[in-house]
Amino acid sequence: MPAYSYEALDAAGAPQRGVLQADTPRGARAALRERGLVPLAVEAVAEAAPRGGLVAGRRALSTAQLALFARQLATLATAGLPLEESLAALSEADAEPRTRAIVAQLRARVMEGQSLAAALAEFPDSFDAVFRASVAAGESSGRLDQALSRLADDVEARESLARSLWMALAYPLLLTAVAITIATGLLVYVVPQVVTVFQNLRQELPWATRVLIAIADAVRDHGIAALVVLGVATVAGRFALRRDAVRAARDRWLLRLPLAGRLVRAADTARAARTLATLAASGVPVLEAMNLAAGTVRNLPMQVALRRAAARVREGGGFALALAESGYFPPVAVRLIASGEKSGRLDAMLEQAARAQQREVEGLLGALAAVIGPAVILAVGALVLFIVLAILLPIFELNQLVR
Repeated sequence: MPAYSYEALDAAGAPQRGVLQADTPRGARAALRERGLVPLAVEAVAEAAPRGGLVAGRRALSTAQLALFARQLATLATAGLPLEESLAALSEADAEPRTRAIVAQLRARVMEGQSLAAALAEFPDSFDAVFRASVAAGESSGRLDQALSRLADDVEARESLARSLWMALAYPLLLTAVAITIATGLLVYVVPQVVTVFQNLRQELPWATRVLIAIADAVRDHGIAALVVLGVATVAGRFALRRDAVRAARDRWLLRLPLAGRLVRAADTARAARTLATLAASGVPVLEAMNLAAGTVRNLPMQVALRRAAARVREGGGFALALAESGYFPPVAVRLIASGEKSGRLDAMLEQAARAQQREVEGLLGALAAVIGPAVILAVGALVLFIVLAILLPIFELNQLVR
């Protein structure tokens, strides 16, 4: 039964939006009238496009929305509710319209006889290959509730990692933006008016004042051109990074940086290890799980190394040994994976490795925030001090001349 997103008015004239299921658009309008609503627009979710106020079923879910969906569906499945009833409950829940639209369409496909994994494949932007493979493995093994629980843990851990990264960098970025804005305002509007008074005295100005005047003139005369050049360079850089060679060179350079390299290694290792643990525990074949996990690694050299490790495993080699030979993965994670291979508890050791690397990421982010925040404050203070001295030094010299 297709799903339809709608806009309608209730008895009080207030606008209402949502998703419902019906055989035809006419049936959807009839169902709305039975609820006491006056339909304004009705559109099939699967064909919806992002326009007007209608819900676009093809728009991707955010990580937070995906985490909530996975956890709710896992909870309902663990409670023993049939899949169709679980999806029905989620489609009627007090969630965002986008989530309700996608869940309603998933329920429609399941009611038509499709598997949940096949229904998820219609929304690849929201449900990646790892998510779909875990669901497919859970359905085939009869352990869908366990697969969904592990997926919920995985998505929530990714959301927590992304939130930690944003919280660590938000304050320094905001402080930097404010500092640049204030400095630009001072150089463009305030400094020229103040310095003009000193220039009219026809006295040799201190070096700091001369430097400040030169900077202010450069910002005023060439600031717009510099912004244009910066914008063009940014766009060109983004296009260049689409080439694997350029991206690989950038990623190798990142790995060589002292703090950033450790952060990239830990974050990508945590992501890959958690994905592997989820897929392995769901029953996905090891080689397929490795290739899927490699797709979640953002650093290209580490991704290539993981794919080579999968190839080594296919040839009968050891997974941990192949990772160690690449030199990109943290030794602690490699040792845990080696222990899991020897003991036959690879999924458990992968989960431990993921937790260990996530703790390291959080610790590194905390250290990074602790360093960047004071550094930015010191830089802003030094800039303000320089501007103040550049303005005050001519005043001091003028007082000496008057005396």
